[in-house]
Amino acid sequence: MRMRKRMRMNASMKLILNVLLLAAIAAATGCSAAPTNSPAAMNNSTNSTMKFPVQKSEAEWKKELTPEQYAVLREAATERPFTGKYWDTKEPGVYRCAACGAVLFTSKDKFDSGCGWPSFSDLAAKGTVIERKDDSYGMHRTEVLCAHCGSHLGHVFDDGPAPTGLRYCINSASIDLVPATNAPAEKTEEKK
Repeated sequence: MRMRKRMRMNASMKLILNVLLLAAIAAATGCSAAPTNSPAAMNNSTNSTMKFPVQKSEAEWKKELTPEQYAVLREAATERPFTGKYWDTKEPGVYRCAACGAVLFTSKDKFDSGCGWPSFSDLAAKGTVIERKDDSYGMHRTEVLCAHCGSHLGHVFDDGPAPTGLRYCINSASIDLVPATNAPAEKTEEKK
């Protein structure tokens, strides 16, 4: 009798642990699942109908970007949380698109969201990104693309700090930090 009770308890514990593990994985991937509408996959539709100032073939992008950058920027892959080079960076400066060099974000809008990816509450200037509906993996999200080259950067969520209430959850592989000592003067364009 004791043995059966112990076996039922072990089975229950295993079930509970599996459910907790799945919940932890789902929570950790809150902004990490890659969309099925990646720039590379959309080349024949969205990206060919949308004209970006920077136009290159996928072969040219592959030649210019590291394999990780290509996977993120052109195929909408996502780096693992807490592994990118900028997720916990506090250095002042501007963040540029790693594909085309467009200024996207500034360190003054960077904050620690706890999600494991660099998070920004605002854009460096209005019009630097394009937002696109992303319903991949059964989730309703908003994908963020560089407005200059169409590269995938990450996603934007409405759970950020005031005053914008936004959290741009961005892959480190999609951006390059230019430290404040080397950064060009910030544009004074009106923000969104």
